[in-house]
Amino acid sequence: MTKDRTQLSRRDILAATGSATIAGLAGCSGGGGGGGGGSQSTSGEDESGTNAIELLHAWSSGDGNAAIASLIEGFQDAHPDVSFAEEPVNGAARGNLDQVVSNRLQANDPPSTFQTWPGETLTKFGEAYASIEEDVWTDDLRENYLAGPKEQAKLDGTYVTVPLNIHRINNLFYNTAVLDEAGVDPNTLSSPADVVDACATVAENTDAVPFAQQTSSGWSTIQLWETTLLAQAGIDGYTAYTEGNGDVSQVQRALESVNNLREYYPSDSSSISFTEANTMVIEGDAAFIHQGDWAAGAYTGTDGFNYGEDWGQVTYPGTEGSYLLNMDSFPYFANNPSPEATKTFLRYCGSAEAQVRFNKAKGSIPPRKDADVSALNSFQQDQYDDFTTADNQPPSIQHGLAVSPGVATNIGSAFSGFLESYESDQSAEKLVTAFE
Repeated sequence: MTKDRTQLSRRDILAATGSATIAGLAGCSGGGGGGGGGSQSTSGEDESGTNAIELLHAWSSGDGNAAIASLIEGFQDAHPDVSFAEEPVNGAARGNLDQVVSNRLQANDPPSTFQTWPGETLTKFGEAYASIEEDVWTDDLRENYLAGPKEQAKLDGTYVTVPLNIHRINNLFYNTAVLDEAGVDPNTLSSPADVVDACATVAENTDAVPFAQQTSSGWSTIQLWETTLLAQAGIDGYTAYTEGNGDVSQVQRALESVNNLREYYPSDSSSISFTEANTMVIEGDAAFIHQGDWAAGAYTGTDGFNYGEDWGQVTYPGTEGSYLLNMDSFPYFANNPSPEATKTFLRYCGSAEAQVRFNKAKGSIPPRKDADVSALNSFQQDQYDDFTTADNQPPSIQHGLAVSPGVATNIGSAFSGFLESYESDQSAEKLVTAFE
């Protein structure tokens, strides 16, 4: 492979990340070992004498595609001597990406870094990571990351990854016109029971679906349940559950609250997708939806559907003061094919400049508390204000930050049964024993 083929311009990177596969900005040759890996010439080095960065990720389209392209463009502007190479990896789902990484690790051929959730998800490839406490997690990062993201960046108490963005789970989005017609003020809701009562009022006074929930896959319901658990059990009860010491009565009560909303779901909730459910809010066919802040991407991208006028968001009632976290991060492998270049890239990802670039396109917010978010939209700025003033930032269960991959599998299995039977007592027992 020639140097002309592997030396990428920013335009090449934008085109590469637009593929319908996992866009892996990766070296063209494998070569494991601490000094091998992505190749820019026959010696495996770029013009600076440093191996090219091999980055694998699942942002193959949409806002993620634009965000990663912007991040890489900013990095190459700041570090023109450090190169990326391109190698598409088949598959578009995160699970496929994890399998690719697993195969590469087994072959002693790790990438430089890859997109992963931090927290307990890190235990999946735990032995493969190395500390970046001295080289990346400088005083600047330690002082400007809030406690929640800093904790999730650690494995066994040691920093091994750099969170790049923050997604919030405990949002309740709404269509303003539908709530006005129903006579519901979302700012007066203070508990999950109030959400149920508001849905009853919507059902009585409008033709809209009160609560746009999809149940064709379990993840939306797990999100709703964990948010409800946080609302009802508080941060202490939520944390106790994620640490394997959950109170079965609290777990069951949260499931029963989810059940109370079920009569207000769309009649076809078991066959629609998240996108279809979210579109119902945009079109005025539904009043509420509980989702991560990624739901707002469709709102801000819809002409004539304006934040603060046509749609809005409140912290899910009962969870005020908590910012329920999901995030993406880039970890550091011990057997790294481009050790110095990778550390340079991770330091850049930890900077305020990089995080504003990435999150402006992604619709999420920076993990740093000192970022200038004036370039972000009004919704993102409001979310950022909530994040930086939150009393706590608990990690999400559904998104793998709060529980290990094995426990997450057991929780998913418990919810598969719950969505068939809606029996809260049996499901609560399974959720509590998911840690055994």
